[in-house]
Amino acid sequence: MKLKLLTLNHSLLFLCTSIYLGTGWSLVLFSFPVAPSLTTDNYYMQFVPQVTAATKFLTWLTLLMIALAIVMLIAEWRTRFRWVPIVVLLGVLAATGLTMKFLLPLNQEMAARITDPDRLGQVLTKWMSLNRVRVGMWTVQWLAMMVYFAVKTFQREELIRAR
Repeated sequence: MKLKLLTLNHSLLFLCTSIYLGTGWSLVLFSFPVAPSLTTDNYYMQFVPQVTAATKFLTWLTLLMIALAIVMLIAEWRTRFRWVPIVVLLGVLAATGLTMKFLLPLNQEMAARITDPDRLGQVLTKWMSLNRVRVGMWTVQWLAMMVYFAVKTFQREELIRAR
């Protein structure tokens, strides 16, 4: 039973890192190329409601990830895989710090309706740059979980072959 619960925990953590990965790369691949066409007249509806909704959802997801990573860290502490939840936890904390200190103020500025085109360009450029850094952090978290599951799967297959 314990193994099943830990597998569920670790799988949920992998799901969470996958959601972050997909969200981040979706921004980079599909939203960032559109950003240069945003103006003070059209950016609000293209940006603010989506970012507000994502922020609410990702806040809860982040809290869940921290809890799941702590459980994984306790479970894997005496194994060679303890680095996986450490990488995920550090990545979550770093991305959260980046978001709170730098991105949320930009989000709030955009929500207040920027009217100066030059300022909008500056804010969007800074926002996209910071998000690229955050997407890098999310990618590292996902890669850590991917390596964990890949190695575990390989080990299981080797055990089956050895029988």
